[in-house]
Amino acid sequence: MSNMPKSWEVTRLAGALGAEIQGPDISDPSDADIEAIKALLNEHLVVFLPNQDPTVDAHIAFGRHFGPLEGHPNLGSNSDMPPEIFELRASKGGVADEWHTDLTFQEQPALMSILHMVNCPENGGDTIWTSLYAAYEGLSEPMQSLCDGLTALHDALPHNHPEQMTIHPVVRLHPATGRKVLYVNEHFTRRIVEMNATESDALLTYLTKWVTNPQFTIRYNWQPGTIGIWDNRCTQHFVLNDFIGERVIQRVTVVGDQVEAAEPAKWQPYIRDGRLSATSRHDRQLYMYLKSQGLMESEL
Repeated sequence: MSNMPKSWEVTRLAGALGAEIQGPDISDPSDADIEAIKALLNEHLVVFLPNQDPTVDAHIAFGRHFGPLEGHPNLGSNSDMPPEIFELRASKGGVADEWHTDLTFQEQPALMSILHMVNCPENGGDTIWTSLYAAYEGLSEPMQSLCDGLTALHDALPHNHPEQMTIHPVVRLHPATGRKVLYVNEHFTRRIVEMNATESDALLTYLTKWVTNPQFTIRYNWQPGTIGIWDNRCTQHFVLNDFIGERVIQRVTVVGDQVEAAEPAKWQPYIRDGRLSATSRHDRQLYMYLKSQGLMESEL
């Protein structure tokens, strides 16, 4: 990358994604530093900056270089922290050990996250990321064509808020790169809108397992003081819950942008003969969401 500061050293960590950057100081970045980090993030999807250990204020200030920040809409955090900081402590039940893209139950899911590993055990507690570019590109052409024309319902059931839901395309376009992204995850995605319940279950099971293929992933072993930055629009992540001891992370989240479909939906939502099936509770959930959005003409 031609505009990267000469004092920086970038090490690629895996074939699909991930790089470690030595050299930046996030507590006092220049405009050129921020632009270089943005470019490296577009190239590598997730980047790690060791030996940082910023103060809370410096962490927040760094995050604001990338856009407005938001707290977590559902999960509580440390009341002693500013609202921009989301803190997870393993001792309080905080381990994100299911594959997910952050906050996809929102109409504009988080754009990116910037994590400070405050404390971690000597062994275990690694995080794995997967490239949703590689996951899409690894599908066969017939499967790509099918997914291009579908949408999916996402909700916040893991946060005990199933009423918080939205519909996103199964394949989105990344606004900065123009590349296609396979945009479903096992944590928040509930139902393929245009399919019946059993078809949806079969396809979602396949796709959510497909994105975890090892060839699409990077596994990172944390050290205290490391900053991790990932593009939430083209990655998923998973924390390995295999450690003993305390693991403390602090995170700021950059407000999301509008999800753009790779192609318009090719079919109408599946509501069988205007009736709800007992096959899946997500039939009723989908119906109620469509009704709330004014997309259903008749009531059941």
